[in-house]
Amino acid sequence: MRAVLAAVLATLTLLATGVGSASAAPRRSALPGGKANFVISQGFLRAGSTQNWVRLGTYQFKANGTVSASTYLWWQRNPEGRQATGVVPDSSCSTKAGGSSSRVRACDVLTAGGFTGAPDESRTGTYSMAGNVVSIRWKIAQTWTEKWRVQLSPDGKLARLQFAAGTLATHGYGYGSNASLATRRAMSSVRTFAGALRQDLVSWSGQRIVNSANQPFKPGAFRGCATTTSCLTYLQPSSANACQKSGGCPNVGGGTKANISSIQYYLVKISNHDRRDTMWHWCTCLAMERKQFCYSGNSHMKPLLQIIDDSGAFRGWVGAEASFYPGSGTRAKDMMAVFRIIDFR
Repeated sequence: MRAVLAAVLATLTLLATGVGSASAAPRRSALPGGKANFVISQGFLRAGSTQNWVRLGTYQFKANGTVSASTYLWWQRNPEGRQATGVVPDSSCSTKAGGSSSRVRACDVLTAGGFTGAPDESRTGTYSMAGNVVSIRWKIAQTWTEKWRVQLSPDGKLARLQFAAGTLATHGYGYGSNASLATRRAMSSVRTFAGALRQDLVSWSGQRIVNSANQPFKPGAFRGCATTTSCLTYLQPSSANACQKSGGCPNVGGGTKANISSIQYYLVKISNHDRRDTMWHWCTCLAMERKQFCYSGNSHMKPLLQIIDDSGAFRGWVGAEASFYPGSGTRAKDMMAVFRIIDFR
């Protein structure tokens, strides 16, 4: 069903362009930045719309001018529930007592629906390079094109794709190297990463677009789990803007007598054989308002793909938020985003 809906999305959106398909014979072409394997996050995010979608996946370029994609799709026309990963952090990095001020709660970490399984979509196309811009034309029934600006990292081990234009998406991030897409780093390597990671994000919430840039992300702040080694956890002790009395926590949130504005963060490996990780976070006070230990409401679901450079080193993630409001409520309460957390911006 997810694959069918993905095809419908492509057809409906592309029919609106009124442009027919075009074919191009494969030809020898320079790889973008000299790199073959990319992780990509892109989305259609438009203020006032409830037809938004995000895609997260991989692009593989070949020197004969062809490119293939394998992507996950989350779309407001087909909202999906949260999915358990089966990972519960152990007692070294979590607690079964709700009153802790230093450890997250021992909950089964959730992710976006479908992310624990195979990608929804696969497609092929052709590409060409003109200066520092790579242009892609996907081979589907109607025209689907993308343009990305390409830049090499100072050490030459990583290529960045900055979304420039497209017939479907409005925003996107991509990073690639010649490391196999089966190459990934363990959570222990992520936690000890020595570089300076920063987050850039374009989000949709409440029918508004918010751009946020240059936010520090410190994996060293997370606890490594001794037994559940696929998991890292972090209890942010307080937050200046989130988890407030006016933000859904009228009884115990920030600004109340209890003044609880902590955030529960979980970072989990999804697969041993590819780049998939996921991040889950939620305000402690929201669970307390519901008298729950593990929050079952509108928590933040952020599937991730590791960015790995030519030397096989971890450099960050591209990610997408696909947090659909539970139940049959209005789509205006969904939270969607595309973002990157990276040392090369």
